[in-house]
This record gives sequence, C-alpha cells and structure tokens, in this order.
Amino acid sequence: MRKMDFRMERPGLVKPGDHVNLKEDVANTMAGIMYYYTIREAIAMSNNTKQRLKVLEGTVSDVIEEEGIFTVWVDIPE
Repeated sequence: MRKMDFRMERPGLVKPGDHVNLKEDVANTMAGIMYYYTIREAIAMSNNTKQRLKVLEGTVSDVIEEEGIFTVWVDIPE
C-alpha cells in the first residue's frame, strides 16, 4: 500500500472512504523524468515523484485543511 498526498483548493470535493481514479502525467525536468497525478476530474493534484504508480486508483483515507488548502491522503494498492 502506498500513501500519496494531493493538494485540493476547494472543500468538500472528496471525503474519507471515497474511491478515486487518478490520471498520470509526465514532466521532463532537469532532475529527469517525473510523474505527477491528478484525482479525476481535476479535484486535486500531487507533487512530482520519480516513482511511477502501478495502479491508477485508490481510496481517500483523510482530508486535512491547512490555511485554506486541503491535503487529500489517498491509499493506493500496489
């Protein structure tokens, strides 16, 4: 199981227990190829990571508000 965090700017789009599908994108950076993921449909976005996901779905485990920005934690089976 891999835990991954996503940034969400609007409240209430997902809640713990929700099943989510992810979209993978690739960025060529000076550090090499990086992957980033979006909870469909444009709900929240991850940071760049070098470790590519094997599964593009998961379950929201927590949503934490920090100064108007929401961190969505997703459990991804691998």
